[in-house]
Amino acid sequence: MKTTKKILAIALALVLLCGVFAACSGTKDNGTNESTVGETTEATGKKFKIGVIQLMEHVALDAATDGFKQAVIDELGKENVEFDVQNGQGDPQTCSTIANQFVSNKVDLILANATPALQSAAAATAEIPILGTSVTEYGVALDLKDFQGTVGGNISGTSDLAPLDKQAEMITEWCPDAKTVGLLYCSKEANSQYQVDVVKAELEKAGLTATLYPFSDSNDLAQVCTTAADNCDVIYVPTDNTVAENTGIIDNICEPKKVPVIAGEEGICSGCGIATLSISYYDLGYTTGKMAVKILKGEADISTMEIGYAETQTPKYNKQNCDALGITPLEGYVAIEA
Repeated sequence: MKTTKKILAIALALVLLCGVFAACSGTKDNGTNESTVGETTEATGKKFKIGVIQLMEHVALDAATDGFKQAVIDELGKENVEFDVQNGQGDPQTCSTIANQFVSNKVDLILANATPALQSAAAATAEIPILGTSVTEYGVALDLKDFQGTVGGNISGTSDLAPLDKQAEMITEWCPDAKTVGLLYCSKEANSQYQVDVVKAELEKAGLTATLYPFSDSNDLAQVCTTAADNCDVIYVPTDNTVAENTGIIDNICEPKKVPVIAGEEGICSGCGIATLSISYYDLGYTTGKMAVKILKGEADISTMEIGYAETQTPKYNKQNCDALGITPLEGYVAIEA
């Protein structure tokens, strides 16, 4: 009897002991599982894919892209974003191909750097958020009627538009004896057409003769520029991507003929101009990047985001070109760093 009771006691103890081990084992497993889930969530958290269409390589557009990327990295961390930066080689069709590829790859957001890039992205998708930068006037670029500062839909961005009336004033200030002004621009760039039309009207108000000199691409730039330099006292070039990529051609024609060039932005001015009222394209890109972060985080609705503008414009001059033409820089202008 005592033996039987002893056996039962031992059996009961073993059962209780197994229960304790099972409980301990369960607690350990639960803890491990919870930790693993946490680690997995952390490791596979959202990594944003951003496609960048840059129309071509030149100082202004490069700076805008760099500023954009830095702003996104500063806000999200380098490890949480993947950039696919593509160069359109100055060809709208190439930009369209890139945009369609981004749509196929299901990127989270597209940065369209320059007007043709924006137009291509807009044609490719109405769903993926698109931010433009280095775009002068969105109403013109996207053929919007009664544009009031908000594009709507899946598009917003920043504008590189500097005060065109003040740029027109610069021409009369720097070249007070000038009677004729040639406005040199690429006819394929809608925003260039917009700028020269505004500047032309301002110059005519001031009593100057302003003549448009459009060229279709870099192949006929030299011929058109030569004609403008032969017939005008001064030349104005807007923020034009084809001009920005070919400032050497303009400089080689205008400097020997002693014809000064007033430029729409600093990069062009440093290549062929004497003076400009310019914005910082890096800062413009950085502002665009901050907009992108708000969209990606769900903190802003792109359809209601107003187009952003540069907060400041800086009057600058090209010392080398001023010296070559015997022009004394005006007070209040800062020399462009070589």
